[in-house]
Order: sequence, then structure tokens, then C-alpha cells
Amino acid sequence: MAILAGESTAQYLIGLGSYDMTGPAADINMMGYANFEQTTAGIHFRLRARAFIVADGERGKRVAFVNLDACMASQLVTIKVLERLKSRYGDLYNEENLAISGTHTHAGPGGYLQYVLYSVTSLGFVQQSFDAIVDAIEQSVVQAHDNLKPGSIFINKGDVPDAGINRSPSAYLLNPPDERSRYPTNVDTTMTLLKFVDARTSTPIGSFNWFATHGTSMSRTNSLISGDNKGLASRLFEDHFSLNRTMTPSSSPTLAKGFGATGGEICGDGTSRGFKVRRQKFVGAFCQSNVGDVSPNVLGAFCADTGRPCDFNRSSCGGNDQLCVGRGPGYPDEVKSTRIIGERQFRVAVDLFESANEELTGKVDFRHTYVNFTSLHVDLGDGRTGRTCPAALGAGFAAGTTDGPGAFGFQQGDTEINPFWEMVRNMLKEPSKEQIECQKPKPVLLSAGEMFEPYAWAPAILPIQMLRVGKLIVLSVPGEFTTMAGRRLREAVKDALVSNGDGEFDDSTEVVIAGLSNAYSQYITTFEEYQQQRYEGGDASFIPSIGSIFWVIKTFFIEIGLISV
Repeated sequence: MAILAGESTAQYLIGLGSYDMTGPAADINMMGYANFEQTTAGIHFRLRARAFIVADGERGKRVAFVNLDACMASQLVTIKVLERLKSRYGDLYNEENLAISGTHTHAGPGGYLQYVLYSVTSLGFVQQSFDAIVDAIEQSVVQAHDNLKPGSIFINKGDVPDAGINRSPSAYLLNPPDERSRYPTNVDTTMTLLKFVDARTSTPIGSFNWFATHGTSMSRTNSLISGDNKGLASRLFEDHFSLNRTMTPSSSPTLAKGFGATGGEICGDGTSRGFKVRRQKFVGAFCQSNVGDVSPNVLGAFCADTGRPCDFNRSSCGGNDQLCVGRGPGYPDEVKSTRIIGERQFRVAVDLFESANEELTGKVDFRHTYVNFTSLHVDLGDGRTGRTCPAALGAGFAAGTTDGPGAFGFQQGDTEINPFWEMVRNMLKEPSKEQIECQKPKPVLLSAGEMFEPYAWAPAILPIQMLRVGKLIVLSVPGEFTTMAGRRLREAVKDALVSNGDGEFDDSTEVVIAGLSNAYSQYITTFEEYQQQRYEGGDASFIPSIGSIFWVIKTFFIEIGLISV
């Protein structure tokens, strides 16, 4: 039976925090579109790190989750944050119980990841970007720790309409028909929301939710730092509750339009040092999920020269991928599109928050492991086996997506590379015969997993993590699962927990995916989707010769989830 907010049992200690992480707003390449010409030149609105901590007062365990207005988490950032937290709190917060996840905005400063592949367009490591993110994560956790108090957590979920479409629908259609028939749409529309309440005053103090849609409402030509649609939704949500406005969700457009340039007016401390700390009473975070093939450009993709819809299978226009561009709901105004997609998430979140009455109770727990994904042998069932390969990028990756078209001369779905690009590839690193065979049908354009000069181009060893608060399980994954790959992962983990959890888990167990967490390794598709080599398949790094990396991550989640559940 659901427990009402006024009847809370306050099993947990809860704390929330938030800190500015905007970083350098001029002349720094942005992370996401891999566009050399896209550099910061101003601020749409500032970026933040938002954190929650939940501690089990009875058993002593705790978990911490940090949501970043950033393209993704970084292994190097995570390492540095853990060093700082260790100096403050000893082993209280560590790699096992701290998760760091990115919203996947493509409008934040880059240069904060340690691998060459992710530092090419930023021309290397950018200390200012790195420091701003590390400082913000540390300070948001410090705030959350200092704010710990008896509290309750309520969970709710509902559908967000018209906030995302599948940008690779032809690949999705390759999944088995009986599997597709179980779902009403080719994207996940469910938002799962947590409501945090101060037990002493019965006052709501924050909320985190997970919902899948790309942070690409702002285009690849945008030069303003922005949290994109999720960052805007967070600001709307926080102001809606922090300012005690008597505002309904339908009146939110007025508030959203208020996030604009000052027109040269003097801002004062409210938007500089004072705003940077912004110790608001309410923290609201809109987190990312299995976002791999989900675009916020919901009007669809059209050819820039003719205005007609793009080719369905290749997302190109007469063979030219650069002419095929997705349109947001505010087309041609990308700022308006950002606002609209942000508002659609905001409105649902307010409704879910205000109607949340099911309280989470039970254990706080966590599992974590590191896995070398480059040469694993995987049991796929039915007598089939597969193995992983070192990371590689294909021609579909170079073609880009409808959210951000890539290089001329490539198309999504390409399974061959022309001799010119083979020559360019081989000048950097000729892939081994084993790599070429293992990655098929992907044509290896860049064998990043075999490249180590001047240092590693791509990760090999990656963290995977599971956090538990009562019946909620958060799967922290270091990449972008497509819609169907995410569904399979959630279902497999839940089935394993219910079947082997000694009664601790049942059909009411909620499993959410927190994408782009703790590190980054690009895309995870289903085996069927991989065959078409659309962008997501071309950008999927460690693909087994049979099946996809999904099987590997699923296997390890099940294994770590069943240890002392």
C-alpha cells in the first residue's frame, strides 16, 4: 500500500547539493558534435552539478549520485573527484557508491576527458574545463553531505509525450517483430522520478528523474554554453519550487522565456559570484537514460535543399548526409526548440512530483566492478558464443546523425570504405586482420582500441555500477544504450534480481538506466541494429563478433547484482 507524504517513516538520511560548473565561455571547443568550428562564445544559461546522497540510518550504507550539465562523465574527472572526497571523508564516498552521470548536452566546454579520441577537436586537454567540473562535483557532494537530515523518498513514473523520436528507425525495425510488438513506440517515453522530503518539516527539498532524449536541441553551429533541454527543465523545476511561485505547469513558458541575454545590462553579484554558489533550497535534476537513438528534434529530418524528408534507411539527401538535418519543435529557432523540449519534461515532472505518494523503503546498497572489454568471451545462450574486440569506429560514425551531420563522403549504413579513406586511416594506424574480422559488418575507419600514441585513444577498462535505494535499482553505464538495448538490459537485470534475490525483489522493482556515467565508451546497440551500421552501430566501440556489447554488460550486471543481494 502506498504511504502518503504526511505518514513518512523517515528510514533514510537524505541530502542534496548544487554547484556551478559553467567553465570557460570563450574560445573552447564544445564537447559533443566533434565540430572543430564550434567554440564557446557566450552563455545561454549556466551549467550545474546536482547531487543527492541517501544513507540508510539502520544499516549504515550510503549512495551518492551526481548529475552534470555536461556531455558525459569522464574517468579522469571521477578519479580526481574521488581523491578530493577521500581527503575530506576518508572512504565514506568511493568508486563503489558514488555515481557521476552526464545529461549529454552538446553545448558545454570540452577537453576534460583523458583519451585522444575525445580530445581531438578540443586540441588536447583543457585544464579550465576539467577544473570547473571537478570543483562543481566536489562542492555539490560537500553540500549534500552537510545537508544530510532525516527524510523520505517517494517514487513516481509517467509518460513524457513528444519529447523524443527515434533518429534511426530503420535500424530499430531490424529488432525481432515479436519484441517490438511489446512496446507502443520505438522510443522509451517513461520518466521515473524521485521526490525528496524533509521528514521534520514535511517540506519537499528536491527531485531527480531519468528520461531519455538527446541534448541536441542546440545545434552543432551554436556557440553559447547551454544545458540544453534537460538543463533548462532543471532550472524551470528549481525556480518553480524554490521561488514558491503560484505557477501551474501551463504557465511555464513565461518563465522559460526569461532565460535570455541581458542585452548588455550590468548583472551584479546575483549572476556572478552569488549565482555561482546559488545555494537554493530546492534541487531538481533531469538525468539521462538509454538515449542512444533518441532525438529531441521531433519534427523529423528533412533535406536542406529540397525540404523533403530524408532517405529512410540512410538519412541522406541524394547521397549527401550533410543535407539531412533534424528539426526541433521550434524550427528554425533552436533556442525555442530547447525551451519547448525542456518544458515538456518539466510539466510532466511537476505532475509526477505533486502526485508522488509511494514511499521507497528498504536497503541502500551498491555494486561496482571494472571490466576489460577488449577480449571477453561471452555465452550468448543456445550454444552461441561471442567475443569482444578493441574499440573501433566505422563509416557510419563519420556520417554523423540527423542531429549533427558528419563528414562529406560518408553515409549511415556504409559497410565499405573507399580507397582514399583507407589510405588516410592506415597513415594513422592500419587495423589488424583480427580487428577487421571481429568488427564486421562494421568497416573499420579508425581502430582506436589499437592506437596508443601519444597515449591511449580509447578506453579498454570501464566501470559498471549498480545503486540501490529500496526497490529502485539505478544501473550506471559508461555509454549510450539505444532504446531496445536499454529495454533488454533493464529486463534482464530485473529478471535476475527477482529470480535470485531471495524474495527481496518482485515485479514492483524499478530499474532505471543512468547513461553516460563514471566514464564514456560511446554507443551500445542490439545485435540486430548493429547489422545496418547506422550512426549508433558505427559508433559502438567494443562489439563482439556475435552479438553486441549489451550481452557483456548485461552479464556483468547480473553477476554483480547477485552478490549478497
